Amino acid sequence: MFQRDSLEQARTIVRATFAPTPQQMWPLLNQRLGANVWVKHENHTPVGAFKLRGGLVYFEGLRRREPDCKGVVTATRGNHGQSIGFAAARAGLSATIVVPRGNSVEKNAAMRALGVELIEHGDDFQASREHAQRLAGEQGWHMVPSFHPDLVRGVATYWIEFFEAVQPEVVFVPIGQGSGICACVAARAFTGARTRIVGVVSAHATAYLDSFRAGRVIESPVTTKLADGMACRLPDGEALEVILREVDDVVAVSDDEVAQAMRALFADTHNVAEGAGAASLAAASQQQSRWLGRKIGVVLTGANVDSAVFERVLGGQSN
Repeated sequence: MFQRDSLEQARTIVRATFAPTPQQMWPLLNQRLGANVWVKHENHTPVGAFKLRGGLVYFEGLRRREPDCKGVVTATRGNHGQSIGFAAARAGLSATIVVPRGNSVEKNAAMRALGVELIEHGDDFQASREHAQRLAGEQGWHMVPSFHPDLVRGVATYWIEFFEAVQPEVVFVPIGQGSGICACVAARAFTGARTRIVGVVSAHATAYLDSFRAGRVIESPVTTKLADGMACRLPDGEALEVILREVDDVVAVSDDEVAQAMRALFADTHNVAEGAGAASLAAASQQQSRWLGRKIGVVLTGANVDSAVFERVLGGQSN
């Protein structure tokens, strides 16, 4: 996933579908954090989140690996599912998406609008993933994982865009299943950036933080009510290897901190962020005193928050 030619190929695939997303420095955010804050706007992709890049590259490879594939299945809390639905439709493949019960209403609707068959199963992402794996075996479908080198290469294209335009001293990277932060590592090597990478987990879903500290995969419970894109119970072993080798630190942000960051992004930039989409800014705010007066990078990874949830957040609640 770190080879230059494969990353260049990924960039060609992604750019055939949509243009690079903007990176913007907002004066009010600068004032708020006392730093030069560059925001990478992955909320501006055709599905409102960064995951689409990975799906496009994955299906390009799938066509070569499995030319007779007729259908795919995967599990998601939403943005990965939209990515797979979008890319599968372009490839002429049927897609079945498994989500946990009580998943985001509007993310579910967005996936259905892309033509997927949506199945609600289990109380968390891990249970949904295990059900998707069973369906793949029973139906003969291809199981799209949540972490794969092709997904990482696709996601790396946004980090390459960011590092080629801006090379901040540090970037704060939300961690779900690990494709985003591993992509950041790949792009840093590709561009030669000397940026520090700080991973961000939910304080209510600390599997990757616990695993980072222990140096091995550790399963941890998930209780976050707001950062569903970071609701990981069981880390991916391959992703953890990259994180242990290349990432400078991992920190945790609470739902209250995420909610405050969502409010700040809306007030200072008038961009909507879902919970995981605001986690990067939440971490930067948590470490504000360390980075005063310096150039930092945050990523608004997605904007797909239910209207009712966002209304409560803007009203001062965190769930």
